[in-house]
Amino acid sequence: MGPIVDKLQFDRARGFIERAKAQHKLLTGGIDANITQGYFIPPTAFLDVPEDAEIVKTEIFGPVAIVNTFKTEEEALAKANDTEYGLFAGVFTQDINKAMRIVAETESGMVGVNCMSYASPSLPFGGAKQSGVGRESGMDGLRGFTEPKTVYINLNY
Repeated sequence: MGPIVDKLQFDRARGFIERAKAQHKLLTGGIDANITQGYFIPPTAFLDVPEDAEIVKTEIFGPVAIVNTFKTEEEALAKANDTEYGLFAGVFTQDINKAMRIVAETESGMVGVNCMSYASPSLPFGGAKQSGVGRESGMDGLRGFTEPKTVYINLNY
């Protein structure tokens, strides 16, 4: 894991983690008090967090994951889509038909199947809902920098 981008974001992510530690079960990670230089936060995961918790409902932009369980595909989709954000979602399964069904119903700008946070300059990057409008990178991103013009010419004038 690399460092958090700056002190402001580090303090913001640390605040989420510290508040969550007081209320929810920490599975791994948290803030390492031994790190005295840089803005490093180890991968942090919380277990069985209620759906209305701050760390479930807010984009943290730090290495924080929530591990919650579900019984049905419908329940998983309902939980995944019950947010005002939609930057990136992940689906982990060996059943490609199930993966593609879930991808189609996930309200997110990007979805990884058996991977997370993959980025490529040749692919569009962007979210849905409150996680952004439009795309960066790829042909869709380049179109945002263009000003299309339609020209009609009548040669039989």
